[in-house]
Amino acid sequence: MAKKGARETIKMKSTESNECYWTRKNKRNTTERIELKKYDKSLRRHVTFKEAK
Repeated sequence: MAKKGARETIKMKSTESNECYWTRKNKRNTTERIELKKYDKSLRRHVTFKEAK
């Protein structure tokens, strides 16, 4: 059985469109908001995605 830990599901929102990704992060190790460059399907290029509330 899996342990309950500090991992939580977060929503990543694009800075240039309304595209969203869902991912998981460890809130205990990474307390600040994360920014990742990911592929935006609507714009068909890589853009910055920031952690949404």
